[in-house]
Amino acid sequence: TLPYSKEKFAVPDNLYLIGTMNTADRSLALMDTALRRRFDFVEMMPKPSLLKDCVVKHDDGEINLSELLTKLNERIEILYDREHTLGHAFFMPIKALVDAGTQDEAFNALVSVFKNKIIPLLEEYFFEDWSKIRLVLADNQKNDINLQFVQQHKQTKQDLDGLFGRNHNLDQYGQEVVKYTLAADEDDVWNSAKAFIGIYKSTEEAPTESPGSQTESNNEPS
Repeated sequence: TLPYSKEKFAVPDNLYLIGTMNTADRSLALMDTALRRRFDFVEMMPKPSLLKDCVVKHDDGEINLSELLTKLNERIEILYDREHTLGHAFFMPIKALVDAGTQDEAFNALVSVFKNKIIPLLEEYFFEDWSKIRLVLADNQKNDINLQFVQQHKQTKQDLDGLFGRNHNLDQYGQEVVKYTLAADEDDVWNSAKAFIGIYKSTEEAPTESPGSQTESNNEPS
């Protein structure tokens, strides 16, 4: 019975209502509680298997989308949680282009997805903590700086003195001050299959970094 008109309202027995809801959006918590009393909820996690054998070919390598998504999500699950893992839907348009045999368009679409969707989403997830974003993208494992989406620059004492003058005390306890730079649109990394392959497959020896060193970051790319 409708509350104002008092008229009867019903839907046919053969009508099924199917909707999707992002559990990562905590602003829907109260609505979620009400909906759970009226609907059945079925969890649908990312399915890399839908991208099985889907390979984007470019000049310097072949990018396996299933392995790429799997490795990204494994890292996100550890650094954040499982409900913030990336959905396979990001890559389905790329798969369609691969299936159609348009490899160049597929690679361009992959670059666009990373530039405009995945990296901005990671910025939101980690509140622009670029050190964690580098971990997700495996930039910390790439010796070749030209394959890094987010570059790390350690500021020397001369750099700090030039910016702040003397007696700034930014490195008074021996900690390193780090600046992070997101690759510009014209940088070579966006035209390299190796940069994407390096996210899930190590092609060279990882650089030796001291995991126990204290770092201080401005948490903002230039």
